[in-house]
Amino acid sequence: METTGEDFSQFDLSEEEKDKLVAEVIRYVLFKTHQNSGCPIKREELTQLITRNYHQRSLPAIVINQARSKLSTIFGYEMRELQRARPSSANTHSSQQSVVDSKSYIIISQLPSDVYRKYVENVNAAHLSGFAFVVISIVHLAGGKISDENLWHHLRRTGLNENDESHPELGNVKQALEALVQQRYLQKNRVNGPEGNTLFYELAERALDETVNGRFKEYIEQIVKKDVPSVDVD
Repeated sequence: METTGEDFSQFDLSEEEKDKLVAEVIRYVLFKTHQNSGCPIKREELTQLITRNYHQRSLPAIVINQARSKLSTIFGYEMRELQRARPSSANTHSSQQSVVDSKSYIIISQLPSDVYRKYVENVNAAHLSGFAFVVISIVHLAGGKISDENLWHHLRRTGLNENDESHPELGNVKQALEALVQQRYLQKNRVNGPEGNTLFYELAERALDETVNGRFKEYIEQIVKKDVPSVDVD
């Protein structure tokens, strides 16, 4: 993914300007990821950052590619591109922003798991990771899509209530669920049916990512092998 100086040769930019643009993208990605709890960063945001003072049409792609390369070699992060997932049913009305197929990025640590746990992992956010695992597992076991009513039915069995705004770990439980939508682990859509509009949650691009999806399947298999009573997902 390393981008050479020749890629910039078509632009009338000094080395200092090139380095500054790449550094600005890296800084934006790192701080925005931290500020927004890992929510994907839209490619449009990075493009606007680059073209604020430079208007060459092909410049953003080259700058972003070099930023991705440096994030990997210097910071140990993979800047992974996500393609926005479409709802599984055509008879749906998205409850989210109606930007179809917009590209975005997340950063994923490339450190070995033991090193990451020891030096990087935030133990104070373990409850959020646990909540995400429970929710995504329920949706996964339901075939990748579940109604709002059934999801809360299973969450209530774990002691989580949709009306709880002061959970000791999660705070507002509904907002914690909405955060998974913003982070693109889930997407929610309303489906028109005989009983009216029904809200459904389904796995979004981040949960469908090969690496993430593989880990969830592995964890679920480990739980099943331990003979933990399975959840009957409607």
